[in-house]
Amino acid sequence: MTNEAPRNPIEDAAQAALDGGLIVFPTDTVYGIGTRPDNPASTARLFEAKGRPRDLELPVLVGSTEAARAIAVFDQRAEALVLHFWAGPLTIVLHRTASSRAWDLGGDPATIGVRMPHHPLALAILAKTGPLAVTSANRSGEPPGSTCEELAVTFGDAVQAYLCEREPLEGRPSTVVDLSTTPWRLLRVGAVAERDVTAALVPTPVSPA
Repeated sequence: MTNEAPRNPIEDAAQAALDGGLIVFPTDTVYGIGTRPDNPASTARLFEAKGRPRDLELPVLVGSTEAARAIAVFDQRAEALVLHFWAGPLTIVLHRTASSRAWDLGGDPATIGVRMPHHPLALAILAKTGPLAVTSANRSGEPPGSTCEELAVTFGDAVQAYLCEREPLEGRPSTVVDLSTTPWRLLRVGAVAERDVTAALVPTPVSPA
């Protein structure tokens, strides 16, 4: 009889994502479904699982501001938003850096939406994987699932690893701000109010940080 070490679900989920599979895990907003962003076959699986149109860009979650700066071009407006709202429920759309330019995320190939979530499980996974392409865990047009049971019914074996909380997760989606244009645009109002975004951005210059 062999004594096998207990499996670590965070490590298993992280490895599944690095191997190109889909994983589901909680964030500070809603459950997310994600995979590695640099593998076109992996992001294609994510689009297929969600039934998501290819013209809607997949956002990317990061575990640190340094990881975000490696894949997105930050200006002083972005730095102001990060100072006020990260880690937290604000997605910032920026121009891509050379390291993320080839990622097949759908939408505009020149931009990338980045967010650092404020959730211990999400951050633990991201610490092991690096940035992940993550979107809400639902079929496009339907509300996000709030329990593991709902998510398993929705995605089944298309997802290689499920990390779930004991209680239902019923948060609001992140607010999405587009800083790739001047003036900036609010693409979606979510957990962060428009007035708070405006207060953080006025006045801030647009020159690179």
